[in-house]
Amino acid sequence: MYAKMVQFSSKFYKYFQNLIEYLGGRLLEKNEIYEFLIKKLPEEQIKIDEPMKKHTNFKIGGNADIYVKAKKVEQIQAILKLVNEYKIPLTILGNGSNVLVGDNGIRGIVLGIAIQDFEIKKEKDDAIIIAGAGEPLGKIAYSLVKEEIAGFEFAGGIPGSIGGAIRMNAGAYGGEMKDCVQTVICLTREGEIKELSNAECNFSYRHSIFCDEPLVIIQVQMKFPYGKKEDIQSKMNEYAQSRKEKQPLEFPSAGSTFKRGTDFITAKLIDECGLKGYQVGGAQVSTLHAGFVVNTGNATAENVISVIKYVKQTVFEKTGKQIELELELLGEF
Repeated sequence: MYAKMVQFSSKFYKYFQNLIEYLGGRLLEKNEIYEFLIKKLPEEQIKIDEPMKKHTNFKIGGNADIYVKAKKVEQIQAILKLVNEYKIPLTILGNGSNVLVGDNGIRGIVLGIAIQDFEIKKEKDDAIIIAGAGEPLGKIAYSLVKEEIAGFEFAGGIPGSIGGAIRMNAGAYGGEMKDCVQTVICLTREGEIKELSNAECNFSYRHSIFCDEPLVIIQVQMKFPYGKKEDIQSKMNEYAQSRKEKQPLEFPSAGSTFKRGTDFITAKLIDECGLKGYQVGGAQVSTLHAGFVVNTGNATAENVISVIKYVKQTVFEKTGKQIELELELLGEF
C-alpha cells in the first residue's frame, strides 16, 4: 500500500537531461545524488542500485537508482528540496504492498516513508489515534484491541502502512479508511506542511486526493468508539480465518490485482471465464482466488503484465466487461 503516493515520471528524465545540458547545466549522476543525501540522512538509510523486489510484497522488480528510507519529516523535506532543484524523478513508496515494479527498475530516487509514531488519546466517548505514515496497519489494529478500541478490525490483515492505506482508501469486510480518518498531515511538493480534513481527502473507492496531487502523507489522526475486547478480538479472528481460507497467502502478491466492478464481482467473472491457474512464467492467476495474480517463484514483471493483459482481454471478449487494475505499476517495464 502507500504504493505510489507520488511518482514524478522518469520518462522525461532524458528530456530534462538534454534540456539542462543545452542550457549549460546537467542532471546529477547517482553517485552525486548519494553524496548530497548522506549530508542529510544516515548512510544506512540510503542505497544505490537497490533491488526493488526487496521492498515489495510481490518480490518482483528491477533496481532503483537510489532508494532512501526516511524516518523523519525533515529528511523528506530535504529530499523534496533536492529533487525540485535538480529535476530528479521521485517515487514515493510505503510498505510496497499494492505495487508492481518494472523489470527495468525505477530511475531517480525511490523514497520509502518510514515515519513511525503512535499515540492513543482516550476521551470520554471516543479514542483519538495519531499515527505516523509508516506505521503498519496490523500493528495499529492489534494495539487498539489491547485498549478495547473498536472500528479498525477490518484493517488488521491488510499488509500495508497507514499512509498507503489512506492514499488508496483501503478497505475490507465493509470498512474503509474514509470511515475513521479525521485529518491527514502531509507535505506539498515544496516541502510545506499541510493539514487536510476527511472531506478534503476526497475519498472514494480505492482513491483519494493523494492519487491525484503530489502530496506526501506523514501523519494521520483517526477516531474510534470503545468496545469489548473479546468482541473486537473475535471479529479480527474471524477476518483472519476468512483471509486464510480464501486468499493465496502462501505466495507473494500485491493483494487484490483488480478493482471491484460497478455491477459485477471481478474475481467471479475471471473464475467463470476459466482463468484460475492461467500462468506465464512464474506469474499465475491464483487457483484459490481468481482476483489475485501471484508470484509462484521467480516471476518477472513482464510475466505478471502478460497474465494481466490476457485476463483483461479474455474477460472482455467473453463478458463484455472491462476490468481495471487495483495494483499500481511503478518504474520502467
